Amino acid sequence: MSVTERPVADGLAKDDDYSALKVVPVRHPWRWAAVVATAVLVAQFAHGLATNSGWEWEVFAEFFTADVILKAVWVTLQLTFYGTAVGFALGIVLAFMRLSASPFLKAVAFAYIWAFRSIPLIVQLLFWFNLAYLYKELQFGIPFGPGFFSFDTMGLVGAMSAAVLGLALHQAAYAAEIVRAGVLAVDSGQLEAAAALGIPRLRQIRRIVLPQAMRSILPNAANEIISLFKGTSIVSVMAIGELFYQVQVIYGRNGRVVPLLMVATAWYVLLTTALSVLQHYVERHFSKGASR
Repeated sequence: MSVTERPVADGLAKDDDYSALKVVPVRHPWRWAAVVATAVLVAQFAHGLATNSGWEWEVFAEFFTADVILKAVWVTLQLTFYGTAVGFALGIVLAFMRLSASPFLKAVAFAYIWAFRSIPLIVQLLFWFNLAYLYKELQFGIPFGPGFFSFDTMGLVGAMSAAVLGLALHQAAYAAEIVRAGVLAVDSGQLEAAAALGIPRLRQIRRIVLPQAMRSILPNAANEIISLFKGTSIVSVMAIGELFYQVQVIYGRNGRVVPLLMVATAWYVLLTTALSVLQHYVERHFSKGASR
């Protein structure tokens, strides 16, 4: 046999014609077993939802769009909106304080974030709700000097105001770290180039840093907003008529605990889904030019 000749093996021709080979797909028996087991569990769960009378779907349908529930959903959305708006506005300020060259501003921002992340939210809410116990009135004037005018704390900080204040201040501590991380993710060389071109500092932040930082900020910020939306249920301890509180009031009267809890669950799922869809479109807007 010459050096250039090769033996023919397993049905192959000398010119390596692979068309004669039989292609056998890779088999994954354990994957299919997992799929079957999961499908059975899902089918059993769905069957239980449909046939178990304990869910009381007729009670669920009766209260899902009841006026009292819709008003409670609106209160929940208000708490989420105001808590998010004020919290992220303050969080942006705290983030840039931490990024400041001033040691004093850094220390103040760090202390705020440390304190509000350490204290449980329910404690903060109850503290602001009982602010009138510590301060009967708030005076505005010369620091450590005479006051020009004052406000009655009892009338100024009601239950709703205390809830928004507590949620916003708590949210600001987390928002500050999210914004700071997003800003730090932007290449510092771009700021150096912008400074070399004579672009003002404020314009650098507005036109160069923030548009790029938003790509890192948005996913974490959206998670925080969704967590805040669900976390508004904790203000029920202050007897504010948000969704979970109203559900508790209703099932406390009629004893239909499970279907009323499902009413709250369905509304939380629907609104969280809407927030997730909004997050998708906002992220897609800020990701323009990032991928091709």
